[in-house]
Amino acid sequence: MRIPLLALAAVALLGACASQPKPLQGEYTTLTPREAAETEATGSPVRWGGRIVQVEPRADSTCFEMVSTRLDHYGRPYWASDDTGGRFIACRAGFYDPAIFEVNREVTFTGRLAGHESRSIGGYSYRFPLVAADIVYLWPKRERNLITRPAPWPWWGYW
Repeated sequence: MRIPLLALAAVALLGACASQPKPLQGEYTTLTPREAAETEATGSPVRWGGRIVQVEPRADSTCFEMVSTRLDHYGRPYWASDDTGGRFIACRAGFYDPAIFEVNREVTFTGRLAGHESRSIGGYSYRFPLVAADIVYLWPKRERNLITRPAPWPWWGYW
């Protein structure tokens, strides 16, 4: 009886350690995109994520304009509130189809800071940190679960 319980406990402990997808694991700075826009931290390793604002295919690479947010323990962008960490641009060699990487999809990037780029958002000039991405991790779409509750009375209609 003790051996099955020990085996079950070992499996549970190992399962608790599995958190992030393998491509997103590693050591990264705690610097946020908002902080990176205000400082010079070129070369720092980062793991940032958020939602896509715009995808720009170029001749030899694709750049993603992102609204960032903190990441959950899986490395997935966390969107329970409007608390964002600023914006950033991540570029990766190759073609990433804008039909798949569409607006508001969740993506996590790993890579190194490669400088800054100034762009306009409306009439406002914004300094975007640039990430030279090694990994572009597109998360599956979240399914929306609607919770329906029964009425507090056993009959239907107006009485």
